[in-house]
Amino acid sequence: MLIASLRSDDFLQIFSPALFTKVSEDYGDEAAARVRKLKRLLERGQNLSERDKLKLINKHFNKIEFRSDQSHWGKVDYWATPIELIATGAGDCEDYSIAKYFSLRALGVAPEKLRLMYVKAVRINQAHMVLTYYPEPDSMPLVLDNLTDSILPASKRKDLIPVYSFNAEGLWQSKALNQGKRVIENSQAPWHELLNRIESGY
Repeated sequence: MLIASLRSDDFLQIFSPALFTKVSEDYGDEAAARVRKLKRLLERGQNLSERDKLKLINKHFNKIEFRSDQSHWGKVDYWATPIELIATGAGDCEDYSIAKYFSLRALGVAPEKLRLMYVKAVRINQAHMVLTYYPEPDSMPLVLDNLTDSILPASKRKDLIPVYSFNAEGLWQSKALNQGKRVIENSQAPWHELLNRIESGY
């Protein structure tokens, strides 16, 4: 069973002694301490309101250093798992969005309320990824973005031009920062490769 469909308590089982040992061996004791901090954060956040969960997770991951995949991983494009992002202490917009998605799932936010969205960020003139949260199926989503700690309705993010969004359930074309049109099941190779790495415990 893939992590995207696990219950929150199942997701938290990823944070095992074996994981902390592996992170410490691969990245050092400070990295393992950061992963433990994330575990405590997820445990403490279980009883918060959903809006407070969004604020908690957005702020936590936005503190991490931005670094391009090329400089960080030596690859043009690499989707890091949340553990890799925390352990290495750096990542890019995909990594922030992915980590926020799985962390909010671990806090019990329903998968249908969350989508990772590819956009064009007008101010920096480049492709960008954000996480969107839909309080209700047809509502205007809130945008969690590593470029700002403010969580704003998509209608107020005129600097973002949507392209498409996705989650574990499918992929949507987007002409506006709202639901968009569902086109296919999510068959993206990077997404499934990412899920397999998370499922393997890292």
